[in-house]
Amino acid sequence: MNTNKKTAELEDVKINVKIKLSALWAASMFCYLYADILAHMRSDILEELLAGEAGGVPITPVTLLGSAILMAIPIVMVFLSLTLKAKANRWVNIILGTVYSGVILMTLLFTEFWAYFLVLVTVEVVLTALIVWHAWKWPKRERVEVTP
Repeated sequence: MNTNKKTAELEDVKINVKIKLSALWAASMFCYLYADILAHMRSDILEELLAGEAGGVPITPVTLLGSAILMAIPIVMVFLSLTLKAKANRWVNIILGTVYSGVILMTLLFTEFWAYFLVLVTVEVVLTALIVWHAWKWPKRERVEVTP
């Protein structure tokens, strides 16, 4: 007796590197945001903010502008990762992914080691390292030159 069984295999779609990079920037932004939200639930940080300081640094228009620029870059990278030409896109992601990995690691020098913070910093570093890795490993295609 011969019976035919149909089996379905899950489709594994290849995701374009631009979409991967954009998603990694978006995921890292969620980590930055959530780390700040959780930090603002701490009474010691709230008291410091109400006193006009953040980590011992006075909150001024200049420090707020610096913070806005620091966060605007990854926000814009969500879009630019999808729209820049491949060569520029690759280098911008390698450079900014490296810079943001460094920025994240530097925050460890100035921040208390709370468990929530260590978890999110670890995820952030992994995400920005993946940005650099995917950009570095950008797929290449062979170009065939036709000679007359």
